[in-house]
Amino acid sequence: MDTKALRQKILDLAIRGKLVPQDPNDEPASVLLERIRAEKERLIAEGKIKRHKKAKSSSSESHYQNFTPPFPIPDSWEWVKLEDVASIGTGSTPSKGNKSYYGGNINWVGSSVTSKPFVYKPTDYITDLALKETNCVVYPIGTLVMAMYGEGKTRGQLTELKIEAATNQACAAIKPYDTDSKDFIKLFLLANYYHLRQLAEGGNQPNLNIGKIGGIYMPFPPIEEQRRIINGYNKLEHIINSIDDSRDVLSDFVFNTKSKILELAMQGKLVPQDPAD
Repeated sequence: MDTKALRQKILDLAIRGKLVPQDPNDEPASVLLERIRAEKERLIAEGKIKRHKKAKSSSSESHYQNFTPPFPIPDSWEWVKLEDVASIGTGSTPSKGNKSYYGGNINWVGSSVTSKPFVYKPTDYITDLALKETNCVVYPIGTLVMAMYGEGKTRGQLTELKIEAATNQACAAIKPYDTDSKDFIKLFLLANYYHLRQLAEGGNQPNLNIGKIGGIYMPFPPIEEQRRIINGYNKLEHIINSIDDSRDVLSDFVFNTKSKILELAMQGKLVPQDPAD
C-alpha cells in the first residue's frame, strides 16, 4: 500500500469538502470571514499589521474578479486568499560576526526545522539587541512556518511552532487571524505542498516569497466543519501511521529472517548432510 499517495488523497478530499458530511445547521463561512475581517481591521488600526498594498480595505472584493475556482466546493464554504485569513511575515539572520546578537534567551529557528511537523527546540538563541537592531520578529506558539528556499524537499515544507520563536529570512511565518482555523489552514498548505513549490521563481535556485504564499487561493469551510474535518483526518492519519509502523516491523522481520537463513547456510545447518556425498 502506497501510504504517501493515500495521505495525499485524504488531504485532497478534506480541502474539497468530501471527507466529512456537511451540516445545514452550520454557521456559513461568510459569517466567520466577517469576524476575521473585523479582527484584521482592528489590528491595522492599532498598527500591529499593515494593510496589503492592493487592497483599500480588508473587505475589498476586487482581487477576486478574475478568479476561476479550480474545483467546486460546498455552498456554505467560501474562496479566500491566504492573506485574507492569516498575516504572513518573515524574519532575519542576525550577523554571525556580531557576538552580541547571540547567546541570549530568545528562540530563533532556521528553515531546517520545517522537516519535522512541530518545533520544540530552537536552532539558536539570540539577544534582545538582535531583536532590536534586525528584522527578527518573535512569533507566538501555533504560528505555521514554511520554508521559502531550497531545492530537494525543503522548499514548501511546513511546520508549527510549539515554542515562541523568531525565524530567519528563508521562512514564512503564517499567523491565522482566527486561531481556531489554524489546523484547517495547516491542512490546506500540506495538501498544496507540490503546488506551492511550483510557484517559486528564480534562476538556479527558485524561491517562494510571502507575496506568492499570501496570494494563494484556498477554500474556507464553516468553523464547525473545519473541526469535523480535522477530527476525521486525524483518525485516518492514526490508521495510516499504524500501517507504516506495521510495515516497518514486517520489513525488519523479513530482513532478520533472510540474514538468519544465510547464516545457517554458511554454517552448514540449513539442510541435512548426506554421508554419501
